[in-house]
Amino acid sequence: MAASTSMTKIPVCQPFLNGNEAEYVRDAVDSTWISSQGKYLERFEKDFPAYVGMKHGTCTCNGTTALHLAMRAAGIGPGDEVILPTFTMIATAFAICYCGATPVLLDANQDDWNLDVSQLESAISPKTKAILVVHIYGHPTDMDPVLEFASRHNLLVIEDAAEAIGSEYRGKLCGSFGRISCFSFFANKIITCGEGGMALTNDALLYDRLRYLKNLSFPLGKSREYVHEEIGYNYRMSNLHAALGCAQLERVREYVEMRRRNATLYSQRLSRIPGLRLPVERPSVKNSYWMYGIVCEKQFPVSRDELIAKLLELGIESRKFFKPMHLQKSIRDHGFRAASSMPVSEHLGDAGLYLPSSSSLAVEDIDRICDAIAEIAAGKNAH
Repeated sequence: MAASTSMTKIPVCQPFLNGNEAEYVRDAVDSTWISSQGKYLERFEKDFPAYVGMKHGTCTCNGTTALHLAMRAAGIGPGDEVILPTFTMIATAFAICYCGATPVLLDANQDDWNLDVSQLESAISPKTKAILVVHIYGHPTDMDPVLEFASRHNLLVIEDAAEAIGSEYRGKLCGSFGRISCFSFFANKIITCGEGGMALTNDALLYDRLRYLKNLSFPLGKSREYVHEEIGYNYRMSNLHAALGCAQLERVREYVEMRRRNATLYSQRLSRIPGLRLPVERPSVKNSYWMYGIVCEKQFPVSRDELIAKLLELGIESRKFFKPMHLQKSIRDHGFRAASSMPVSEHLGDAGLYLPSSSSLAVEDIDRICDAIAEIAAGKNAH
């Protein structure tokens, strides 16, 4: 496939805004409720938890702040340890670091790239306070052994479900298992507010704690008095962003199925190419395929980085997989404990990439991407 200057670029992921977004945002503007109060915030904080299957939710300005609030509300601080996968987006680990706690890192498993739950016993210590579960690229973590382990050791379970909107584990949506669960509504997520996040819980006391801390620790339920008994944060979402979220949530099930359709088409085509490891869907789960990731194994004729470069020459964007946390200078400087060796995560970080994954990706685009990869694999000149 020869590159063409007129060839349309295929972005790695772009938001799909084909519902009531403009109407709701315009309504919010017309109402003048454009800051951290308004009917769309109230609606989004009611409807999104109901969709996930949780009682309470409080909006934040992004997913990272939701994670930080979860840590603070849970009372995690200096001297505490939190177990999490090393193969994750760095915001997950940063949330622990913000609280002065220590990340305890575990390797990923080979098939779904999530936390290897068989290694949990090696991670426990008298300082362990919580497990921060991450559902990587839309595939649910195996939650039954996580919940059993947490119950046995009296540990808090917090879910980072930022990548797993619409994913299911044994018939329940991801984000409905943890004591607190956190979501992101960044532009590349299955539903987006542009920027935004939410922390969910069934615990009324934790809910109040989350709301209190996110709003500069203003007293709850009182008129605005400038008395602040604790360090708080300005992590509020605006009514404008919530208006986008409400419109997106109306079509969330459709968007999940669009990503799953994309994954089916990709897998049908790419499974014919030797040397590529494709994403899986374990029994009893529903993978939302937030991003469609592949791994270039040794049999594949070019490296991951070469494949990314060749695809970009053809107008096709892609992204490297996450660099594991134990290899990140910021986390190493903060301090962490490695509870296992990390060969799977290191290989994923070296050899994995994700392909264009927009909900609205056209079948013709998927064909073009797969054709390009096939030609690169066959050694044909991609220039």
